[in-house]
Amino acid sequence: MGRLISGLLTFLLLGLLAGGGLVAWGYAQFTRPGPLQAQTALVIPRGSGVETIARRLEQAGILRHPELFMVAVKIKGTAGSLKAGEYAFKPGISPREVMALLQSGETVVRRLTIAEGLTVRQIASQLAAVEGLDGNPADLPPEGSLLPETYHFSYGDERSEILRRMRNAMRETLDRLWEQRAPDLPFDTKEEALVLASIVERETAIPAERPRVAAVFVNRLRKGMRLQSDPTVIYGLSDGLGVLERPLLRVDLQKDHPYNTYTRDGLPPAPICNPGRDSLRAVLNPISSDEYYFVADGSGGHAFARTLDEHNANVRRWRQFQREQRQ
Repeated sequence: MGRLISGLLTFLLLGLLAGGGLVAWGYAQFTRPGPLQAQTALVIPRGSGVETIARRLEQAGILRHPELFMVAVKIKGTAGSLKAGEYAFKPGISPREVMALLQSGETVVRRLTIAEGLTVRQIASQLAAVEGLDGNPADLPPEGSLLPETYHFSYGDERSEILRRMRNAMRETLDRLWEQRAPDLPFDTKEEALVLASIVERETAIPAERPRVAAVFVNRLRKGMRLQSDPTVIYGLSDGLGVLERPLLRVDLQKDHPYNTYTRDGLPPAPICNPGRDSLRAVLNPISSDEYYFVADGSGGHAFARTLDEHNANVRRWRQFQREQRQ
């Protein structure tokens, strides 16, 4: 019944608008500023017909006369070119401008920022909570294969497409930086560089420290020393989540598993997170350093040392700081 009424209304309006003065009135209404008072974002769902679109625009306060909009669309034959998506409508936008905007497909661009050092499971959880994305990926990509940065998307984009873009970005970035790598690195493949970069990423949140941390690990690998990185132990104990819900214990460091760099030589079998560009650069072009140790210093950063004696002194200071904090 609604479709019949709409059809009759359209027929009558077409007849009326064909009459002299009403044609001028209709054109004026179509081109004059609309009633919208403030910029408004509105989603036009896929598969929406002209009447559905016009009614949604009216309900959002964008159109004053939805029937006039429907008539104009029919006369111009643009019904098939109105595109779905999320649009930003400016204050006072006219019906003619509304039609042109929906034809253009210039939808609202949203931003999604993925922080460095998150695991694939953490990124998937973040994507699942993002409003405006559709679908759930059937399978998660490999750890370390996603490049953390800011990505732009439109309402209705697929989560799997965002992951695909993140994988492509990581692949392209790693390929480019690998070609610029320093000679005589203590690893032979891009995959190993990615593993080491993921450890550097989780060891420090201070960008300025990453080259120094990377140099420590490169020095240890060159000398055949174990990396002894706490984040690798945490990754193995947390089943790939990368976070423990309790403090790391001394006994944890002695529990052997493939990711425990206290009990295993060399690099872990795979990355422990998704590192950013700075960590990748740091391991592929390490600074010149004779440091082999570092420990937290209580200020958010780390104290570095060349010898075990220096390192033990730094550890004692760190433990004293911890005791004072608990008092």
